[in-house]
Amino acid sequence: MTTSWVVAIDFGTAYSGYCFCERSNPSVILNPHWGESDVVKSLKTPTCILFDEDGTFIDFGYDALMAYKRMGQNKKSFFNHFKMQLYNKNINRNMMIPDSEGKPMGAMKVFSESLRYLKDHALDMISHHTNGRTFRASDVTWVLTVPAIWEPAAKQFMREAAIQGGLVAETDSSKLIIALEPESASLWCKQLPSDGFISEGLDNEILEEKPGTQYIVVDCGGGTVDITVHQVLEGGLLKELHKASGNDMGGGTVDAKFKNLLRDTFGSGLWDSYEKKHPSELQRMMFDFTTFKCTKNKKDGYIPSHYNLTTLAQKKQDIGRFFTDVQGVSWSDGSIKISFLKLKEFFKESVDKIVQDIRALLHTPELHVDFILLVGGYASSKILQDEVEKQFGGQCRILCPVDAQLAVAKGAVLFGLNPKIVASRVSALTYGISKGLTFDPAIHMVEKRRENYAKDYVYCDDLFHRFVQKGQSVVCNKAVEYMFGPVDTDQTAMTFRFYSTEKPDAMYVDEPGMKEIGQFKVNMPDIRKGQNRKVKFEISFGLTEIQAAATDTTSNERESVRLDFMTQ
Repeated sequence: MTTSWVVAIDFGTAYSGYCFCERSNPSVILNPHWGESDVVKSLKTPTCILFDEDGTFIDFGYDALMAYKRMGQNKKSFFNHFKMQLYNKNINRNMMIPDSEGKPMGAMKVFSESLRYLKDHALDMISHHTNGRTFRASDVTWVLTVPAIWEPAAKQFMREAAIQGGLVAETDSSKLIIALEPESASLWCKQLPSDGFISEGLDNEILEEKPGTQYIVVDCGGGTVDITVHQVLEGGLLKELHKASGNDMGGGTVDAKFKNLLRDTFGSGLWDSYEKKHPSELQRMMFDFTTFKCTKNKKDGYIPSHYNLTTLAQKKQDIGRFFTDVQGVSWSDGSIKISFLKLKEFFKESVDKIVQDIRALLHTPELHVDFILLVGGYASSKILQDEVEKQFGGQCRILCPVDAQLAVAKGAVLFGLNPKIVASRVSALTYGISKGLTFDPAIHMVEKRRENYAKDYVYCDDLFHRFVQKGQSVVCNKAVEYMFGPVDTDQTAMTFRFYSTEKPDAMYVDEPGMKEIGQFKVNMPDIRKGQNRKVKFEISFGLTEIQAAATDTTSNERESVRLDFMTQ
């Protein structure tokens, strides 16, 4: 059944938010504002969550920060920046992550309760926009964005967290779409008019929809920088040209440099005490710093020192004396003054890495890039924009949308309305299944020689039947079919075991680097035709998740699966 609303959740490292629209009015995409009860008002809310001592959810976002301050830290579990726990890790359902005090809690619970909060907030917001009408989660198609550079296991973890968070039922999981962050931003920017892009210092034009146009999407988030390459096809469809790349040098790297400087300036004891006891005040300071790091002018910045930091510092010595030997930073009438040159130092490591990754793509022979598209909250930083323009403005046109931090969520709404808009993607790995084949001593290892139960068929076991090769372009929304037959005449089921590898040309499933990523079984109850039976196997690789199905053509028994990339 078609849902009446689409809600896209952009679950970020530092900040999270969502956008939504009614299917009957797709041109109007809405988003809430956060933090009205505090001193800030923003397009997103901090990705932080608070539980009580029993593990019961208390609050999320700005409200979690305020509750943490109000209730005190004892016997509470406060988590922030926890999305990065899913980056380049061995993901499993039972993994634990530490709170701000180092106490562990199940990662699935932390993520699922966060998503539950955002789901409930979105349903309340839709009700508000429809004069109080009540909507259930099942009335919505939910789109959840993830970094394209994440491992498949991390993407699957987010799907399962969304199911546990009540966005969809496991039996109705088709109403949950996993969208790739740079791809979503690309969809949003592709339809923007010229005044939808920042023009000062960058190119004042639109992203061309002419077939053949190629552009690099650099999604600059708080944790990761996600980079992919798209080409426009006939009809405005998108083709991915290069597998996603990127790094963990997002905007949080700049924030960390600033906080480390303050820790060094005030001393680790004073600063760590402040960070632990006054997280909501620190959040306001970081909000002010974010405003400064996105400034369009090249002047010095002033970050107000709030009451508790000033009080803690003054107990030790006059606060100005802390800054006596700090180059580029000083105390100025209740504020921490940071020179623009010092701010650029904070950016250097991150910007250098982003430039390096873009340059590597531009040197790829088969690519002929016309545009570089900067999106994500970190892309609003003028220092980053200027450096990309300086390094690559002579080769490509550089574009950055207005409200770059909403490009992912708004584009994900468009993807939820029309998932078929992406025509093809590039496979990050080689995928296939374990298969038996008639034994050939000239080709196969003798250790793999097997006989069936009737002793009338000799076959090679553990062969890797490749479906798609790493780096191969695969068509989206299209299932590829294969036919397989049983080894034994009285075989009543066929089990499919799926594997992935970095190798392009593996031969056996037990080679080094092979990883089993799932399995499922289809029943074959009618054995009257013996070995003259077939199972039709269908698999789709172009989707954001791999899906497979198998049908016994004799009995029409059918099974399907989303492949399981988690270790347990």
